[in-house]
Amino acid sequence: MSKIVKGTLYTVVAGIAWGLSGTSGQYLMAHGISALVLTNLRLIIAGLALVALSYMTAKDKLYAFFKDRKSLLSLLLFAVFGLFLNQFAYLSAIQETNAGTATVLQYVCPVGILIYTCIKDKVAPTLAEIISIGLAIGGTFLIATHGKVDQLSVTPLGLFWGLFSALTYALYIILPIALIKKWGSILVIGVGMVISGVVAIPFTGVLQASIPTSLDFLFAFAGIIIIGTVFAYTAFLKGASLIGPVKSSLLASIEPISAVFFAFLIMKEQFYAIDFVGMAMILLAVTIISLKDLLLEIKSK
Repeated sequence: MSKIVKGTLYTVVAGIAWGLSGTSGQYLMAHGISALVLTNLRLIIAGLALVALSYMTAKDKLYAFFKDRKSLLSLLLFAVFGLFLNQFAYLSAIQETNAGTATVLQYVCPVGILIYTCIKDKVAPTLAEIISIGLAIGGTFLIATHGKVDQLSVTPLGLFWGLFSALTYALYIILPIALIKKWGSILVIGVGMVISGVVAIPFTGVLQASIPTSLDFLFAFAGIIIIGTVFAYTAFLKGASLIGPVKSSLLASIEPISAVFFAFLIMKEQFYAIDFVGMAMILLAVTIISLKDLLLEIKSK
């Protein structure tokens, strides 16, 4: 296979795996595991796996990282305000709505970053950017209200956690930029997950939690931690290394579609036509932003 085909496959499979992750989390929470406990378990187990992978591939860099106090301080901020808050907000949104709706709402994030960038740089948005902002707002409105201004089709708490997960996802993207450039993604995300997981232990009740070990629970844990975090993240990075970050991010937008499919297939969630219209509007907004970045990347070459 060509490099482009391989990169495309890696990225698409990563997006599908991320979609399965959300539904796996929904299954576990529907059967008694709290969002806090699940967040804590996911961060520690997946983080340790990524750190082990980093150790096997770049041991010297890992040792050097732990000696860099400035990087460790920056990582602590990212671990708490990017990783933990985002994982907890996303799982809470799933608990209050469903994996498909929560994932789509989180995808409002790129539009939020766009608005923030325009304000920070004091630059007016282009026509395409204005359209994408309008689509994202309109799509969120349709998902939240089904077009009826006087009522919500999701709980207020579900809408709050969904939009808050989009905000924390922006922090997840922005906070570690300098660290990732210096140390690499797997090392930064892995160590950050372990730190945030360890810091959270006294507050989540994970040590007192009763964790079932039946086969269905083990499969669900594998879905959210092994497949949906460790495998998905490494597959995405591999794909991005082959076809570039902009193209891979665009292809990984299959994640919400995957999440809706698995929520319907596994959790028997019911979606309405207007839900799909709202979801399509949000995904179109993200696609417009990604295509703009792709065109800029092509022009710069």
